[in-house]
Amino acid sequence: MVETYQQTARTTPRRMPERASYDAALVHSVLDEAYVCHVSYVAGGEPRVLPTLHARVGDTLYLHGSTGSRPMLAAREDGLPVCVAVTIIDGLVLARSQFNHSANYRSVIVHGTARPVTDEDERTRAFAALVEKVAPGRDADSRRPSRRESAQTALLALPLAEASAKVRAGAPSDDPEDLTLPHWAGVVPLVLTRGLPVPAEAQEVPLPAYLRPERETWRRPVALRGRHIVLEPLDHAHAPELFTALDDAEVWAHLTSPRPASAREMAEIVAAALADPERVPFVQREAATGRVVGSTSYYGVSPVQRGLAIGYTMVGRPWWRTAVNTESKLLMLRHAFDTLGALRVEWHTDVRNERSQRAIERLGAQREGIMRSHRRRADGSQRDTVLYSMIADEWPAARERLGAALENGGTGGVACSASPTP
Repeated sequence: MVETYQQTARTTPRRMPERASYDAALVHSVLDEAYVCHVSYVAGGEPRVLPTLHARVGDTLYLHGSTGSRPMLAAREDGLPVCVAVTIIDGLVLARSQFNHSANYRSVIVHGTARPVTDEDERTRAFAALVEKVAPGRDADSRRPSRRESAQTALLALPLAEASAKVRAGAPSDDPEDLTLPHWAGVVPLVLTRGLPVPAEAQEVPLPAYLRPERETWRRPVALRGRHIVLEPLDHAHAPELFTALDDAEVWAHLTSPRPASAREMAEIVAAALADPERVPFVQREAATGRVVGSTSYYGVSPVQRGLAIGYTMVGRPWWRTAVNTESKLLMLRHAFDTLGALRVEWHTDVRNERSQRAIERLGAQREGIMRSHRRRADGSQRDTVLYSMIADEWPAARERLGAALENGGTGGVACSASPTP
């Protein structure tokens, strides 16, 4: 690949030429980051602009379209002269004067003649690049186009021989006489970020790792595996199994959300858990059978204070007071203290939930007090919350005690925690 593109009359901006760059790495980075380009061309003597998807492979830009579209039809003979534009807005620049308002941006203009891609190997590479542009890892995790679908899809290849970038960054360019005006000036950053993926109807496949939002270590979903229980990152696809495992009035007796009446309502609870940036939710799966038996979470995560809470715990009644519960909490405590380096772990439970309080105490947690009128129950009443904690100095003894409990049958752990739920 070239390192610098040749400057031409068409790639030299008339306004602010000092902002132009012909550095290939900069041009590539803008093309690779942007998802949409605009293709300008002339058809029938009239100017046209087509927004479309694109992907870059080396020094070639591939443009996606339909075989029946005007630019694709026009390119069949001798290629199609085009101008491709890409712009990424990084911020709104507010100056003291309206005239000097602007935007911080990175843009690329490419001129050239686009040719239709007919070679099957090149088409395969271009299709893969387009899919990988949408989500890295997707090419191997999706069905490739059929012959009929491929025949309906056109690809244009545009060589990046005549390309330039233009960039504006930094603060407002106020005139010296405006610097004392009593108006706020500065930059409002704009960032395009991926949201939490929303599954399609009847989705039974868990969210692939390459689509999971990037999180720092303390909030990153992980799998925790033991002999009796496996904790997996919670997913939309778990909703039907969770509804089956937790369809018991006693499970929901002390929780702050009402008992779901259907798998669809359970899916709403799961969606709320996944949308909460302060939670790290798990599904609990029985190691021997693979059955989903419940859900639990870290929440109140504070890497700065090196603390978190364990809660939102819902376990099917057949697994209360079993090794499943003890090992689940042992895995979570081990990850919190030994892997993350937590100094403090908390539990919160309804003052009326004596079963949960006894279970938390069996873990080795210390009762610190009661937070009055702390949470709203599902019936609308206010609950008093009992606060428990375990600190790092207490963890070694608790780890040894819980390990011994597992060796002796594993009766212990939280039966049904009343921590805050969605």
